[in-house]
Amino acid sequence: MTGGADIERVRTIADLRRCIAEWRAAGLSIGLVPTMGALHEGHLALVEAAVGGCDRTIVTLFVNPAQFGPNEDFAVYPRDEDRDAGLVTRAGADLLFAPNVDEVYPPDHATQVHVSGLGDILEGEHRPGFFTGVATVVSKLLLQSLPDRAYFGEKDYQQLCVIRRLTRDLDIPVSIAGVKTVREEDGLALSSRNAYLTTAERAVAPVLHGTIAQVAEQVGRGEDPRDQAQWAIDQLRRAGFGDVDYVTVRNAETLQEAVDASLPARVLAAAWLGKARLIDNVAV
Repeated sequence: MTGGADIERVRTIADLRRCIAEWRAAGLSIGLVPTMGALHEGHLALVEAAVGGCDRTIVTLFVNPAQFGPNEDFAVYPRDEDRDAGLVTRAGADLLFAPNVDEVYPPDHATQVHVSGLGDILEGEHRPGFFTGVATVVSKLLLQSLPDRAYFGEKDYQQLCVIRRLTRDLDIPVSIAGVKTVREEDGLALSSRNAYLTTAERAVAPVLHGTIAQVAEQVGRGEDPRDQAQWAIDQLRRAGFGDVDYVTVRNAETLQEAVDASLPARVLAAAWLGKARLIDNVAV
């Protein structure tokens, strides 16, 4: 264990479980907030939700290599454990679990978790293997700690759906809590990758949220979801976005294409603005 002025940090699963066993013996409830670091107010909202809902809160800090593609930014992904530890300390967390890669994936690690269907569409189609990496590491973190509740942001809405499905399918006894997306004043969803935006691109970025919010409103009024999605794609391109991977209206639970707003639905979008790939979603 690593001491210091900030939160207690543990590096091994054995030490993590030892701390949890002490809390369980005292009858305390436990919340888990998995992160990859580079923390911002969106992550801290998850920590605050866990602190408010549980007696003890664990934040995990692990940049998961399994969810980065060959041309993605694993090597340069921002890492500053001391900064992140200070932030979660002030947010009220009790323990930071910051393992190295070999602790999570031993050299002979051979098991993966793949959520068929939900994990193969949208982000899964554009980032092959991404959700297998997410589902595998989240399954491991949940089983390593077995908290009462684990907290994930609605910004990564498809990820939230995948995690809810895997916990159900694998009978992992953890409640999955979704926390509302935290946004800048102009609507841009907070993301570590917003740092890739130039000043000019940052001025354009809020158009993504504004556009899909209009789609959600129009679909809720009875407009055709496909027509509205195509309108949104055209709007984003006119605003200066590059490739638009998708704008789509989906069933809020299954993520199958929605034909109308008779069932709960979600507008999901992913689009490139310079070097930044922005994702967002809005409830219909």
